[in-house]
Amino acid sequence: MSLGMSPASLLLLLLCLHGALALKLCSFNVRSFGYSKRENRQAMDVIVKIIKRCDIILLMEIKDSNNMICPTLMEKLNGEKLVTVKKNYLYHDYEAGDADAFSREPYVVWFQSPFTAVKDFVIVPLHTSPEASVKEIDELVDVYMDVKRRWNAENFIFMGDFNAGCSYVPKKAWKNIRLRTDPRFVWLIGDEEDTTVKKSTSCAYDRIVLRGQDIIRSVVPDSNGVFDFRKAYKLTEEEALDVSDHFPVEFKLQSSTAFTNSKKSVQPRKKAKAKRS
Repeated sequence: MSLGMSPASLLLLLLCLHGALALKLCSFNVRSFGYSKRENRQAMDVIVKIIKRCDIILLMEIKDSNNMICPTLMEKLNGEKLVTVKKNYLYHDYEAGDADAFSREPYVVWFQSPFTAVKDFVIVPLHTSPEASVKEIDELVDVYMDVKRRWNAENFIFMGDFNAGCSYVPKKAWKNIRLRTDPRFVWLIGDEEDTTVKKSTSCAYDRIVLRGQDIIRSVVPDSNGVFDFRKAYKLTEEEALDVSDHFPVEFKLQSSTAFTNSKKSVQPRKKAKAKRS
């Protein structure tokens, strides 16, 4: 199942391929995913492999005015339906003097997930404009409050290409971002991670943030991190860049049968000390 988003550069695929104990959620900026990339067989094979690793995946930078990408992907994918959509809406920022807070307004989706420890959760996707990243990330708190006013939801996932690193969000800017200063929002991808494919860059652009005690407690330990498909699939840097200039970020939610009511806090995964090959 797919949820087309507005604008069309965002796409949520509900794949549920594995039928495994844990539900894997991923976020991937595929970078200009349009006709030319669809016709690149090697790049498409890698993209499909990446998507198949996930049960729910947010895809960004879909360039598809003719609606060809989603049908092409769904032909290559199949799986059991493990989640359903309860409600969804496109967030509009109506605050006075703040009408253009988001370059791409979040399309908010509330999922029901009967086979996981946490039975429902809201996904708020975001792909920021790099120069406005600080403001847009901060404004996610307003989205959270708007969803709370509309729905009786307690568990939230904010994920996407936040451009939340390097020059776009310098260290001094974090104090102005409520999503960071409020400790009830838990960041699964730390500032020291590298979500970029190029060896010459090291930036934690792509992030996953949680809100809600139940969903925080139900994260599979050590499942949160960056998937380095270049290394996993033994690609050259050039081959990897044909796929994207971003690595996916991901985490898993425990199943209801595997869940133990542990109060251990989720920690951002630390960047490995070893140099990238």
